[in-house]
Amino acid sequence: MNDKASNVVPARLGLEAQQAELADRIARNVPGDGLHPSAIPALSLIRASEPSQPLPTVYHASLCVVVQGRKRALLGDEVFHYDPLNYLVVSMTLPMTGQITEASPEHPYLCLRIDIDPALVGELLTHAGPPEPARASQERAVYAARTSAPLLDAVLRLVRLLDTPDEAAVLSPLAMREIHYRVLTGELGQRLRELCEVDGSARRIARAIELLKARYAEPLRIEELAAAAHMSASSLHQRFKAATAMSPLQFQKQLRLQEARRLMLMDGLEAASAGHRVGYESPSQFSREYRRLFGAPPRREVEAIRAAGG
Repeated sequence: MNDKASNVVPARLGLEAQQAELADRIARNVPGDGLHPSAIPALSLIRASEPSQPLPTVYHASLCVVVQGRKRALLGDEVFHYDPLNYLVVSMTLPMTGQITEASPEHPYLCLRIDIDPALVGELLTHAGPPEPARASQERAVYAARTSAPLLDAVLRLVRLLDTPDEAAVLSPLAMREIHYRVLTGELGQRLRELCEVDGSARRIARAIELLKARYAEPLRIEELAAAAHMSASSLHQRFKAATAMSPLQFQKQLRLQEARRLMLMDGLEAASAGHRVGYESPSQFSREYRRLFGAPPRREVEAIRAAGG
């Protein structure tokens, strides 16, 4: 028998066994569909029993590992698929559109999300070996990479700690450290590495995004963002769009609309009040841009979500 072929089968079986155990443990630790925080602060568990419509949302810096089902994320014209064979990494805050494409009551979509710790990534850089040469095609702040057995093993050890909370406080940081290391040394870890380069463009764009997040409801000039990122206005615009697939103004607009939607759903604000709260002076402009992003006027879209139990 070919030695290479004989090694592939056990590796595949090992991944399947890890995924089966992870699916069982996630299912036992979530009360139903939705996003659920866990006893481990940086770990969240996700379940869905049916496919979803495309939904614009804000992704934060995180690692998403699917153990059952399938989902896709859309950033501009690009589509990123993640499933039991591929994990998703988002290296900085990004407004994206997510859609669960494979789920059923018998085999629900099950996923875990781990918050990325930039300080831990920076600490691990000295142990991760020399970086690969950067390529222009690798500027996006999101990517999907092949799931490996060592990464899944570290993730499994982290999830097992949910059953032993007394041990989790001591041992979860060790598992988190290994998970970050596995991603950093994975096939596309260079993009995560760039986030921690002190004078790198990814770090500068991340600073501009933090300013947009903090002051999303205020008018901001590109020159202010450029000064915060220590870049020229033209360079910021170019690099920002390369990382996020949108201009800073489009990015701010999506942050505003997402927050307005949250205010209406969670706090019960009327559309005009929510729009004004996030920086819109014109209710008609707010309604028009909200409809363009979410597919329906604010009031109708929120009522539909409430009627569906969302």
